[in-house]
Amino acid sequence: MENFTYHNPTRIHFGRGQIEKISCEIPAGARVLLLAGGGSIKKNGVYDQVKKALGARVTHEFFGVEANPDFDTLMQAVALARREKSDWVLAVGGGSVLDGAKLVAAAVPHEGDAWQIPATHGGAITAPPLPIGAVLTLPATGSEANGNAVISRRAIKEKLAFYHPLVYPRFSILDPETTFSLPERQVANGIGDAFCHVIEQYLTFPAAAEIQDRFAESILKVLIDEGPKTLASPHDYDARANLIWAATWALNGAIGVGVPQDWATHTIGHELTALHGIDHARTLAIVLPGLMRVQRETKRGKLVQYAARVWDLHEGSEDERIDAAIESTRAFYESLGIRTRLSDYKIKADETAVEVARRLAARGETAIGERGDITPARIEEILLLAA
Repeated sequence: MENFTYHNPTRIHFGRGQIEKISCEIPAGARVLLLAGGGSIKKNGVYDQVKKALGARVTHEFFGVEANPDFDTLMQAVALARREKSDWVLAVGGGSVLDGAKLVAAAVPHEGDAWQIPATHGGAITAPPLPIGAVLTLPATGSEANGNAVISRRAIKEKLAFYHPLVYPRFSILDPETTFSLPERQVANGIGDAFCHVIEQYLTFPAAAEIQDRFAESILKVLIDEGPKTLASPHDYDARANLIWAATWALNGAIGVGVPQDWATHTIGHELTALHGIDHARTLAIVLPGLMRVQRETKRGKLVQYAARVWDLHEGSEDERIDAAIESTRAFYESLGIRTRLSDYKIKADETAVEVARRLAARGETAIGERGDITPARIEEILLLAA
């Protein structure tokens, strides 16, 4: 196991009725920017609960944050926060709203071009961001308990990730009942996204980190077991609660400490969203099986472990078990209604493979993966396997 320092500063309020905890988390004299998506929170009762908890605090609202939050939209929220002298950001929504809140919080005090925040992967953050609170309404990204954000800029077809320790939410509220009204597609995407978050911290090479491995495997098995349950019964509180908690633990940093990580699936997937507008989780399902095949030798030890511990595959040769584990992964995504081929989205694999490799090379990302051996040529190979 490698050396590590672990700290997660986000306080979690989990369960029914926890939205009321906003009243004791945000100071009474705060000036709050409430950031939200398309307005579903006004239909499912979440907005009313949030407003009640905010009480007399000065609050200005910004609705309209998209899935894959757009930079230009978020800059409108930044302008509002600056104009109204907001000193807190309260994100009410899914991972896109939370990611957007992180950019807004960092951009409000930022001097200069705010696009430099994602463009430098967070390195441009020099002034302390506004404090952030979150009310999660869609389990998927883990953004409620980490310092990560992914921001799109549709005008230039870019999608970039950034991280900074100062954009962790101060607190997050996770009430499973706020997610009951979600469309099936969004819930499925959340399951698929969380699954890949675990895989990219786990499926690298052995590092003698048994706690991290066993914890990662348990999250994967919970998603495999509870994902179909919560899709079949959206109002099953226990199934939805387990999904939400699994998605949080998938990316709160705990399973990634002391181990090598491989975020190539996300890196490649972001390009598919930027180029073709495919849902984020669905890009991961397209990329992951091919990446597992292309990287099977460098990942062999963990692929065999994954086959045995997650999919209970013990018969046959190592290669047969690895093949079966890869196909089980693809079948799991398909069982959620998430298609795993570029052709399912009417996209030509040969053209897209070349373009994605070119874009990443132009950005200097020519040696990605846990060993730095996923080159532009391998990226093309991975995407051709997703034809």
